Amino acid sequence: MSEYAITEEQKMLREMVREFVNAEIKPIAHQIDEEEKIPPELIRKIADLGLLGEAFPQEYGGGGFGEMGYCLAAEEIARGCMSTATFIGAHQSIGANAIYLGGSEALKKKYLVPLAEGKMIGAFALTEVLAGSDSFNLRTKAVRDGNEWVINGEKMWITNGSIADVVSTFARTERGITGFVVETKTPGFTAGPPEKKMGIRGSVTTPIVFENVRVPHENLIGEDGRGFIVAMKTLDAGRLGLGAATLGAAKELLEMSAKYAKERKQFDVPIAQFEAIQFMLAEMATFVYAMESMVYRTAAAYDEGKSISRQAAIVKLFCSESLDKVADFAVQVHGGMGYSRELPIERYYRDSRINRIFEGTNEIQKLVIAREVLKKGGKS
Repeated sequence: MSEYAITEEQKMLREMVREFVNAEIKPIAHQIDEEEKIPPELIRKIADLGLLGEAFPQEYGGGGFGEMGYCLAAEEIARGCMSTATFIGAHQSIGANAIYLGGSEALKKKYLVPLAEGKMIGAFALTEVLAGSDSFNLRTKAVRDGNEWVINGEKMWITNGSIADVVSTFARTERGITGFVVETKTPGFTAGPPEKKMGIRGSVTTPIVFENVRVPHENLIGEDGRGFIVAMKTLDAGRLGLGAATLGAAKELLEMSAKYAKERKQFDVPIAQFEAIQFMLAEMATFVYAMESMVYRTAAAYDEGKSISRQAAIVKLFCSESLDKVADFAVQVHGGMGYSRELPIERYYRDSRINRIFEGTNEIQKLVIAREVLKKGGKS
């Protein structure tokens, strides 16, 4: 069993991010949702704080805080704005992390360093029309031509697709699925119009198209035909980061609900005195406690170099479903005001729903968990 402890440096990181979120993100979170974009000046501030690469070693431009540090930061950022947390997750937790996990030293120096330093924005491109839950069923193809690869195909639901400088892209070659770092300024690369979404509206999501996009052979992420393994390992970390973000949103909703329950009066008494409200707050607190325990226990195991495929799937499944329940309780506690756009509760409610879908649907997570349970005979 992996236990976890937060270092003093990680605690300082958390406090710094919390202060930044309170000062810079929360005041404009409604604006981000309404305008459906994260202001470039906010992205610059996030980069200047080192929050686009805090998980990576310092030799690659990161902060050296590990996955534990990343989760702490993601939790705090999601308390203020789930769209901003999603932008950072797509950039660091999967886009840049694919290069870190599978790339050569030369590739890391060329791309991971500027990504971690915030000089480039990253994205991760796996999903296609016929390859969502069935992620092995890729149709995007890459054909070798001398010292280059020519990529043709289309990806969909790509977070940061239209603002990224580089995209960790997965395509099918003669040897199987292979990863490539694709610079978005390359001729033939096109990002489509942003999707109009129910939630996380400030996080830009677009289709991307590859028309004879030429990529140098040295831009392979790992070995030809071994990209699916890299993609799955990357998604393990992505699911853990998603869990941290849902935890942050759940904590914020719980705090807002407790505060409102003590202030709102009905029948001449605060509604916090009503057993029905107390029971909802108790369930919300229980979900938060369980979410926090599994997120940081799993982050500690990841930083120890352990395989976390099953744990990450459990985190993603439980935390995403728990946030939906916490958000629903929060709306109920706030009553009509919870349904009004005057308060941020309804935004959190809308933002929460996607977490059961992206980074692998929860139905897929159940399959991953079940296979591991059966393989190990139910043992941990």
